[in-house]
Amino acid sequence: MRGALAILFSLCASVVLAQEFTTLKGHGGPIMGVAVSQQGQVATASFDNSVGLWTGRDPLWLEGHEAAVTAVRFLPDGTPISAGDDFSVRLWGNAPRELGRHKGKVTSLALSPDGRHVASGSWDGSIRLWPLDDGAQSQMPDPGAGVNTLAYDSKGRLYAGTTKGVLLRYDSDTSSPFVMVNHGFGINVLTLGNGWVAYGAVDGGTRVVDSETGAQIADFTLDRRPILSMTHHPKTGQIAVGDGQGYIMMLDAQTWSITRDFRATRRGPVWALAFSPDGQLIYAGGLDDVVYAWPVSMLDTFEPGIDGDRSFLRDAASMPNGERQFMRKCSICHALTAGPSRKAGPNLHGLFGRRAGTVAEYSYSATLQSSDIVWDEVTVNALFDEGPDHYIPGSKMPMQVIRKQTDRADLIAFLKQATGED
Repeated sequence: MRGALAILFSLCASVVLAQEFTTLKGHGGPIMGVAVSQQGQVATASFDNSVGLWTGRDPLWLEGHEAAVTAVRFLPDGTPISAGDDFSVRLWGNAPRELGRHKGKVTSLALSPDGRHVASGSWDGSIRLWPLDDGAQSQMPDPGAGVNTLAYDSKGRLYAGTTKGVLLRYDSDTSSPFVMVNHGFGINVLTLGNGWVAYGAVDGGTRVVDSETGAQIADFTLDRRPILSMTHHPKTGQIAVGDGQGYIMMLDAQTWSITRDFRATRRGPVWALAFSPDGQLIYAGGLDDVVYAWPVSMLDTFEPGIDGDRSFLRDAASMPNGERQFMRKCSICHALTAGPSRKAGPNLHGLFGRRAGTVAEYSYSATLQSSDIVWDEVTVNALFDEGPDHYIPGSKMPMQVIRKQTDRADLIAFLKQATGED
């Protein structure tokens, strides 16, 4: 009897735990992607160039991307795969490796139902297939525009949404795509169910169409745009939709009705969504460095969780010009104070008089590792006058140019004060 009660209490505790609000903290930049494995492990993709692989609330950082990570998925065995702004697709696990590269930002990943390859879509206008064994990569027929989103159905057919607003279906790896919908505005996200495709677009369009003909089944378009994230939980029939104004709309895929409409952020978008394996939790990411998970059944009882109060969004009138230039151009990638930082760029503490490429434990590009640049008023001015792509070509630094000499001078004055040694 005591053993039976212990089992009962254990099961009850598991149910309560499964429905608790939780956060995953540790990234150094906004959250761009979330995935949950069949075993319940969470992987997160961030602007800080890393993938977080979470055991409970403890992260293992997967480092290797040279720019923001935009997409992450799990293979059936729990191995994560990711892609990003550095044009690369990376497979992790026991022997991490780069599967290959596009010629532009990689926006999406999809695993074929037979588990033999991963498809990646890019703004370079290509869809590539990466074998998970030793085979050669291949390319799908031209989608006609940049690719924002991909998904496979159970038959192995690949669906793609493009920057031109076209929803395509590839019936085989070599067939020309069938145009299902011409929406007119870029299709950002899509998800699939039994006989239907749901998609979200730049103009806020949120529609469900027949997966064979493209005929409309339902329209959930609200006055909120753009639609940025979407996920489906087949067992419970739930669809979650995230938008640029910070809402998560929950849909019932059996009755085609809106069941909940939750304000998830105080400010900013919902860039990433994923359900827990049982569908009881919805994970979300946005401008914060934190992933939030809410119990779906209790969404209506929560206040917005994602704060979205990034330094670069502060009121310009509240800051001197030099600080304003830093907040807008540099703050998302660089910290000013001493100590470890998980931001995408190296710490700027002690910047002036330091040789480029020498902050300990930061993974620099080969260009900066071999550079003889020493950061001072002249070199920092030249960096923002010419832009990193001209001043130090081959570095990881994104294109940032400050045209006005007075703005550059104010930024340098601010940096000299804010990065000085104590």
